[in-house]
Amino acid sequence: MAGQLRASADAEVRVRVRVQGEPVAAYPEVPPETLRGEVRRITVVGEEVLHRRCRAVREEEFGTPELARLVDDMFAAMWVAEGVGLAANQIGVDLQAFVWDCLDEDGVRHVGHILSPVLDEPPAGTRRLVGAEEGCLSVPGPHLELDRPDVAVVRGRDLEGRPLVVEGRGYFARCLQHETDHLYGGLYIDRLTHRGRRTALRRMEDRKEKVFAKRAARAEELERLRAGR
Repeated sequence: MAGQLRASADAEVRVRVRVQGEPVAAYPEVPPETLRGEVRRITVVGEEVLHRRCRAVREEEFGTPELARLVDDMFAAMWVAEGVGLAANQIGVDLQAFVWDCLDEDGVRHVGHILSPVLDEPPAGTRRLVGAEEGCLSVPGPHLELDRPDVAVVRGRDLEGRPLVVEGRGYFARCLQHETDHLYGGLYIDRLTHRGRRTALRRMEDRKEKVFAKRAARAEELERLRAGR
């Protein structure tokens, strides 16, 4: 999901932080996963891998270096694109996995990854839709308003295969829903009206070159951060 986080190589974030859904005292503003990862190209609406359901992670894949490298690469691509969430198919990988680094409205920073996630249905009577502008790294440029539930619970597994439950409210709930949609072949623009979708695609064509240029500059910045470690 499109967003923006301020970044510094050695700064510690001064807000509350939850990593993998659990509170921690502090976390580097540029995650270690980002510094380890390879920056991969982000896929764009219309590419086939974005428009079909991704496959679940196989049992034999949990705990492997290949899966850990994928998560690192997703963090690196997300940082370069100034995103708050990124799914595996957004770097061309057919796998049910996504990562996040997202501030919510209460100033809590959420960082983590989840594999083979399932989004819980809200309990009856608790679903409240909230409208807010939403963007997508695979639809570079535009942000359009979309209604989503203001609470989300995602259940899946971590890199080692351990069960993982992550709950979000407000903007972070939107992030969890947005990324889960990706793994089932959906984009946020698929939830818009036909007119809204056309507007998003038109604005993307107008703005995407500037977005790509900014990502290229961020990739260079990341290389400088790595060199300065």
